[in-house]
Amino acid sequence: MKNIKTLSAAALFVALFTTSCNDVLEEYNPSGLTAEAVYSTPEGFESLVNAAYSYQRWWYGKEEGFNMTEMGTDIWISAAGDVWPDLTTYTNLQGTNAPITTEWRELYAAINLTNAGINRIEEAGFTPSMRSQREAELRFLRAFYYYHIVETWGGVHFTLEESQGIITTANKTPVDTFYDQILTDLDFAVANLSTTTSDYGRVTKPAAMAFLARIYLTRKMYNEASQMAESVINGGFGYELVSNYADLWDMGNNQNSEIVYAVNYAENLTLNDLRNSSTNPLGHGRGSNNGHLHFLMKYDNLPGMTRAIEYGRPFNRYMPTRAFLDLFSEEDSRYEGSFMEVWYANSTNTPAGMAVGDTAVVATRSTFTGSPGHVYQVYNRNDIYNENGTVRDNLRYPTLTKHMDNTRSSANEAQSSRDAFVIRFAELYLIAAEAQMFLGDKQSAADLINVVRTRAAKPGLEEAMKITAEEVTLDFILDERAREFAGEQLRWFDLKRTEKLVERVLSLNPDVTRVEPFHLIRPIPQAQLDAVTNREEFFQHQGYQ
Repeated sequence: MKNIKTLSAAALFVALFTTSCNDVLEEYNPSGLTAEAVYSTPEGFESLVNAAYSYQRWWYGKEEGFNMTEMGTDIWISAAGDVWPDLTTYTNLQGTNAPITTEWRELYAAINLTNAGINRIEEAGFTPSMRSQREAELRFLRAFYYYHIVETWGGVHFTLEESQGIITTANKTPVDTFYDQILTDLDFAVANLSTTTSDYGRVTKPAAMAFLARIYLTRKMYNEASQMAESVINGGFGYELVSNYADLWDMGNNQNSEIVYAVNYAENLTLNDLRNSSTNPLGHGRGSNNGHLHFLMKYDNLPGMTRAIEYGRPFNRYMPTRAFLDLFSEEDSRYEGSFMEVWYANSTNTPAGMAVGDTAVVATRSTFTGSPGHVYQVYNRNDIYNENGTVRDNLRYPTLTKHMDNTRSSANEAQSSRDAFVIRFAELYLIAAEAQMFLGDKQSAADLINVVRTRAAKPGLEEAMKITAEEVTLDFILDERAREFAGEQLRWFDLKRTEKLVERVLSLNPDVTRVEPFHLIRPIPQAQLDAVTNREEFFQHQGYQ
């Protein structure tokens, strides 16, 4: 299959020529092309569409996106290397926060590009069928980007028009207006997209349906959410759950039957989004998927260990809360399928009694203290956490392995070609289950949840993993989504959607001592506020300075 590539020369010009509402992108035109030249040919317009896809990489697979979606929740807590504790703990969180500023800039650049494409597609010279397909892709992407904007910042700037040059005003638009347009665009996308694609990474009809089901659930449109999710489940689109949960994260299985929609990263890292002063001056400073760096404990300074490709480059940013580790039962394969607890000696400099290949380190959620006469290091739950769940050791802990990449060229390589999974088939079952619970049919909800839990069961323990209708509660569903989707950039949205952010963070994340309802939206970037002239109309959200 072909992959959606990063910006070509023409697309680079288009992406950088356009501006968001505060002119945060600088004009850069290495090809000498004009916008009209790019827009008016099928080849040029294809570059625009590819560029519109590429902005997804600023959120999915990037540290900024992980911080904004996984941290400040009930399942992750700061490790020693956390660089944005204001997002993690809500302490002095303001509009100067770097990830918030970056994501605002890139999401609005993406909106401007999709607006330009949608409004100019008549000029592109496409056949009618290709025009419908590409407009449907752009409408999906506009809905996709506006969803991330409105869920993150609430009722902020909204426009359907392309902006050029310096724009000095911004508006505040009701959340309902955003969602009216999101639903309109997704309806168009579902009606016009192809069912399949030969270009992996392009959106398809079932992917748009799945995203629409997520939107319906967010908007508490439970009948629509259930029906749309089950339309994907039962639609004969060829999706199925991978039989072994751990296989989802095998780099050799990067494109598998469970992936409904993914943000594609190329195996040739030069085709991704690393900043380069000559060919991609506004790219990302780390580039490609860098999720493999952030969830790893510090192992490479321990006896018998040295940094290695298979164990990753430990940035040591995020560690699991103790409450999260305790969510997994012994019957559930998703703990072993998500976390690593044992590191084997890989250094020629080993302690006496230890050889290469022997156990060197154990970091475990259990109370295991080591076998008699052991020479390996042990960090058990009582070494890692205090009795109240606060962190005793923020360097050693069970390590999330979902994003690790043993195909990187070296132990220090920060880029990964791993695709970022945005929608997995398992989510459709849990969307439908949550909707059915709110519709009052807990038995249907339990049946749907049990499909996911049966796949997660260790061999022979399938029946023990099943739940009854009486066990279906909103908290159980949130627990189940944590077990299934931890680290997949869904958690903050889940807690916001269910209005459980404040309650669950304060009860389950002891690192957070203050989180309030106003934290359900992020602060508007200070750079944006400084750039507008209508400050009496466009001002900071209440609760933030």
